[in-house]
Amino acid sequence: MKTTLVFGASLKPTRYSYIAIKRLLENGLETYAFGIRAGNVDTVQIKTNLSELPKIDTVTLYLNPERQKQYYENIIELMPQRVIFNPGTENPEFYQRLKDNAITVEVACTLVLLATQQY
Repeated sequence: MKTTLVFGASLKPTRYSYIAIKRLLENGLETYAFGIRAGNVDTVQIKTNLSELPKIDTVTLYLNPERQKQYYENIIELMPQRVIFNPGTENPEFYQRLKDNAITVEVACTLVLLATQQY
């Protein structure tokens, strides 16, 4: 089964990253989460470090471009097949770094992709 890492996960139910975790689970997708605060969203534990993750197929970003910078290398080291840049996370500088490492860049909304069965 393909795995997804919600990067920039929040424990706040009104945040899109929280909703994305719920929708990924509802769609039967193996889901992991990384954020600045540890906790759980349903059965998904939000981790505050990136160690001990399995092979990740998709990283879906919920961090603004400025906050992404400190994680460029961490995300590249995960070697996902693709990184989804959700609205508000668009970052051409990072797109190029990902492409240089053979990682597909998708500028889209995870929630829309799931709702339209295009995920």
